[in-house]
Order: sequence, then C-alpha cells, then structure tokens
Amino acid sequence: MLAFALAAMLASTPSQTPLAVAPPSSPEVESAVRLEDVEVTGRRLDTMIRSFIDEVAAPNNNRGLARWSGSVCVGAANLSNDAAQYLVDRVSTVADDLGLRPGTPGCSPNIIIVATDDADQLAQDMIDRSPRAFRMNGAGMDRGGSALRRFAQSGTAVRWWQVSMPVDAETGMRATRLPGDGSDNGAGGQAIMYAPHTQMRSASRLTTQVHDNLFRTFVLVDLNKMDGLTIDQLADYIAMVSFAQIDPTADTSRYTSILNLFSAPQAAASGLTDWDKAYLGGLYDAQRTQKNLRAGRTEIAASIHRTHGRLTSDAED
Repeated sequence: MLAFALAAMLASTPSQTPLAVAPPSSPEVESAVRLEDVEVTGRRLDTMIRSFIDEVAAPNNNRGLARWSGSVCVGAANLSNDAAQYLVDRVSTVADDLGLRPGTPGCSPNIIIVATDDADQLAQDMIDRSPRAFRMNGAGMDRGGSALRRFAQSGTAVRWWQVSMPVDAETGMRATRLPGDGSDNGAGGQAIMYAPHTQMRSASRLTTQVHDNLFRTFVLVDLNKMDGLTIDQLADYIAMVSFAQIDPTADTSRYTSILNLFSAPQAAASGLTDWDKAYLGGLYDAQRTQKNLRAGRTEIAASIHRTHGRLTSDAED
C-alpha cells in the first residue's frame, strides 16, 4: 500500500531530474571542533559528546532515541538513474557499516528519498494523500502534528520525517496500541485481549526492555538548493538524518559535521566526519536498557566515547 501511495504522490512531479554534481568543497571551518582534536583522556571529550547529543538528538515525545533494527531498504525517485543508484548504494553502505542489513534489489523501501523542484508542495501533497504514512496515531511513534506542519512548510534544502515504533526488545513485537486495537471484535468487551502485550523478563525501576525502532523515513530533496554541493556530501547528509533522529534546527557549527552542509556549504565536510561516525556508531552500539531518558542519553554518550576510541585506534594503525 505504501509503495502504491508513493507512486501516486509522484505522478504529478517531474521525473528523471539529473542531480548537479559539483567539485569537492573547501576544507572545514577551522573553528569547528574535530573529534580527534579533543583531549580524549580528560573531561572535555565527555562534555563535548553530551553537548552534541543534546543539540542534535530529536527523539519522539517522552521516548528514548530510536534507531533501525535488522534490515533497511533504500529507494530514490525523481533522479537520473545514475544519481539515484549512487544515493541508494552510499546510504546502504552506511547501513552496512552500522550492522544493518541493506535490502536487495526490488525490496520495498522504508527509507524513501524523493527529489523535487517544489519540496513544500510535494511534502503537503504526500501528507494529504497518505496521512497514515506519516502519523499512525500510536503513542510515541512520531514527533506530533506541529512538527509535521513544520516538515511540510520548512522550505529547507533537505527535510525528513521519521516514524518509529516502541517494541519489545526480547520479541521484536510492537509495544504500543494502534487505532483498532481497542475493538473487541465480539470478545465481550475485553478489548485488552487485542492490545499488544509485553511480558517482562525482570522487574526493575531503572531498566526497560522496550526500545524504540525506526521503521519509516521520508527524505525530500529540493533540487533548486543543491548548487555547489557534491553528490557524496548529499548522500552522507541523507545517511546521517536517515539513521538517527536528528533535530532539523540543530546548531552544529561548533563541530566538524556533515550536518553543517547547508548552514555553511562553502566550508562543509566532504562526507561523514569522525563526530558523525562516532555518533551513529555509539547510537547503534548502545544497549538502550535505561528507563530514565536522561540515563539513556548517558548510556549512548558512553557508547559514543567507546566508538571514538575505536576510530582513534583505527586511524593510528
């Protein structure tokens, strides 16, 4: 159904639009902090990591940070075949680096990249035609109606919308109710029989076995705002915002990050930086067992610190 709806959404948009590819951009801003420049034995690295997480992380309301689990399938539309294939291959490579299973040719996309020359209009058309694809009305599954309106009207070069699902980490089954779960279907009013159940393996006020997993990401690319960028930069930017819940208003100017691509395009990184790789690697290595949301961020920060150590070690080998 989602693939059919997406095809209908794209019917009125220009197809096979070539993506302009520019030469590599200038070196990064010298005032930005590179991960390898930070003193790794002192307090400063921990502080910088926590500040980076606080700036860029955008979990759903009252939920922990979500990530993909298992396999992902990347699809791209409204681009030349070569550009679309490059984006799909590069984002899939980042997925593989994070321990995910990239989809095979012909898979049903759950990371959907769409290029257009009018992103505001396309975003609104997509929402109007398939509102349940963006908001499934389950608790903790998206950032809410106000955020969706900002997505539709942002006017940004690249915008994204993600849907996640609270799941039982032991079974992979969803742990939130959806519309229709409350129907008793003739069960004598016992609607609870049709709602999701999570069987707790251990009782604890500090830990949880319910995790948040991403399962759908829309990325819209405004082709009118790609001047001067390389396709490598665009691909890595899309990967960063597809595999983590990134705040579109985050100010990352203090860090050497691909997230600065549109705020400082002349001095942007050529691809994912050590900060970006450490953030993604730490997010995907974390156990996510903490029930307290702040403690959960502390756990991910520690995981990012460990990932930084591995990156540093690899660079020295």
